[in-house]
Amino acid sequence: MLDASFLIDRRTLILNAALLAAGSGTADARVTGDLVSRMTIEEKAGQLSCFSDTVRPLGYAINPAEGTRSADMMLAEIRAGRVGMLFNGYGVAGAIRAQRAALSSRLGIPLLFAADVIHGYETIFPIPLAEAAAFDPALSERVARAIAVEASAGGLHWTFAPMVDVARDQRWGRVAEGAGEDVHLGCLLTAARVRGFQGPDLRRDDALCATPKHFAGYGAVTGGMEYAAVELSAAGLRETHLPPFAAAFKAGAGTTIASFTDFNGVPVTANRGLLTGILRNEMGFAGVCVSDYDGDRELIAHGVAADEADAARLAILAGVDMSMQSGLYLRHLPALVAAGKVPMARVDEAVGRVLALKQRLGLFERPYRSLDPAAEAARIGTDKTRALAREAAVRSIVLLRNEGDLLPLPRKGWRLALIGPFGADRANLDGPWNFAGDRRTGVDLATGIRALLADPRALVVEPGSGIETPLVDGIARAVAAARSADIVLLAIGEGANMSGEANSRVAITVPAAQQALAEAVAATGKPCIVLLRHGRALALEGAVAEAQAILATWFLGCETGHAVAQILFGQSEPSGRLPVSFPFATGQQPWSYDRLSTGRPPPPPPAEQGGTGRWRDAPDAARYAFGHGLGYTRFELSALAAPRDMAGPVDIAVTLHNVGARAGTETVQLYVHPRVASRSRPARRLKAFQRVTLAAGERRKVVFRLAPADLAYVGADGRWTIPAGPIDVWVTRSSADPGLHSVVDLRHDSLATA
Repeated sequence: MLDASFLIDRRTLILNAALLAAGSGTADARVTGDLVSRMTIEEKAGQLSCFSDTVRPLGYAINPAEGTRSADMMLAEIRAGRVGMLFNGYGVAGAIRAQRAALSSRLGIPLLFAADVIHGYETIFPIPLAEAAAFDPALSERVARAIAVEASAGGLHWTFAPMVDVARDQRWGRVAEGAGEDVHLGCLLTAARVRGFQGPDLRRDDALCATPKHFAGYGAVTGGMEYAAVELSAAGLRETHLPPFAAAFKAGAGTTIASFTDFNGVPVTANRGLLTGILRNEMGFAGVCVSDYDGDRELIAHGVAADEADAARLAILAGVDMSMQSGLYLRHLPALVAAGKVPMARVDEAVGRVLALKQRLGLFERPYRSLDPAAEAARIGTDKTRALAREAAVRSIVLLRNEGDLLPLPRKGWRLALIGPFGADRANLDGPWNFAGDRRTGVDLATGIRALLADPRALVVEPGSGIETPLVDGIARAVAAARSADIVLLAIGEGANMSGEANSRVAITVPAAQQALAEAVAATGKPCIVLLRHGRALALEGAVAEAQAILATWFLGCETGHAVAQILFGQSEPSGRLPVSFPFATGQQPWSYDRLSTGRPPPPPPAEQGGTGRWRDAPDAARYAFGHGLGYTRFELSALAAPRDMAGPVDIAVTLHNVGARAGTETVQLYVHPRVASRSRPARRLKAFQRVTLAAGERRKVVFRLAPADLAYVGADGRWTIPAGPIDVWVTRSSADPGLHSVVDLRHDSLATA
């Protein structure tokens, strides 16, 4: 069987497995054998159990209140050796108290401290989907490193991130947490985030163990509905949904979380085929697999477990090492082992993995690592971290539309009306999963814009409407403000609670109250710039879609106002590119640029033809395609050079020319399509990209390396294979851009060396 290079590197995984088992590289008998042999079954069940941190609670609920304990009860459980990990707690003082309790237990096994640190600890960065728009793995690695430095200073060893689910349905709320719809981009950003979180050595005080999640296929939930069932072919799973996990494991991630969902009729938490057959045996993963929150107990509601004991049995036999929050392993594993329903060897295997992770983090040698009050005071909320948050926010913004070159705006001479519920709002800057950030320190749009205006009085602010409900006299006041201004800045979109977990939407449009506001403001005839806030691609309609300029500003975090203002006034060049396709209508979902062609593809516009693959009332296309993004200058591609034949890796070159009047950054993209294969292939699929910054008038040769293995796919026989014959190659500026095209013939003898 052929392994695509992006899917697996078995030698690397074997090395990681050895390191995971041996910590620093030298086997420690206390961890690998002696300690497990001295544990009672109750203590083993404790190591396999993790609970919400009530010793140092956040003060607000992230998850449902299932099986919560008071601080004193939790400390007693820890002293009894009945807890292996606490999660979603905040602060060093409480962590020291809990770790002291763990070290006073019979065997003195230290605790792990984990949390859902998705896009920031105290300093909140752009949501991962927004950061993906930068198309810059190096930036993603720097951001993850900064997050790890803060979070570890706050007493954490482990983050439940990155989310690596490939998402093709924008109705799904958790699109916000990932890298979008493309496999190649997702793999690169996943590996970068893992490297950033974990740093060069997991034993360091500023390292966080990374957790690619949710294994596997969660991004393909039916109808985009949270927690819904997943139906995926073996080829779809391997080609689209597994590669980001393989990239994460290759980068050294030592843990993963099992998906909540049903997968082809069997819930993942009980799916031995996925968690052992594929994750362990096929992919070679040797780390810790954790259930999602209460996921094992939910097997009862799924209808595959008779009761809690049966759910615990199914989960551990499937391959779930740690039970999160339900307490099922703690309550039922001892009796299940005694009854012969769960082999002790399976329990020991899981315990060994958990202990090996603790060793890999250096906790046996230094149980109080990352629990330093001085580091907590010095490393959290620094000016350096805040500056990186602003840089990431600027780089995440995508200029979707700019009719008549309305942007950038001058800093003086015009009166501006900032209209919409997000103009002076701080509560919705961060989006979902603000872990420990202080919303009071966030920079709203009005503050950021006034800071760059020559005369701050040139800006008037009117909310116009609520996020989902009208305001009394809101539209009338907004229309009056628009009429008195030269330019309208329309700050509209989704609230923070409209994206993220459990926030799927049946209509991915601007809420009705805000759409009505936009229509009324547009009727004044004043030029309008939409500052769109969102955690997914939206189906834009009416006055919003037809605005003279549109900026996709996502949820950018604590530096939102400054970042948006820098783009508006041209202090920074917009360089973001869409990691997801913006549809014409919600009814197109699920949709991605790399969909398969039909046997009756539609002709190029403007031709119309019945009986082709399209909707009656919408094209089979995106309003704004994956990879799309404008700047304040113009680029041209020319002189595509590609070989006629391909028997091994080849270079494909193109010349990029900045023909505009100012410096700018273009993201040059390489797409391919094998014309003949045993299974239909996507019309285009991204295989490489480069961000290139050029001064006005500058030219540069851009070279891509394309190898036969980059074209590997799962064939009709279920095996990885490489197609032979003509391969269409495009170098473009988006997935929908015609760009420059060539054909390379992939020879049969390449299969022997790929």
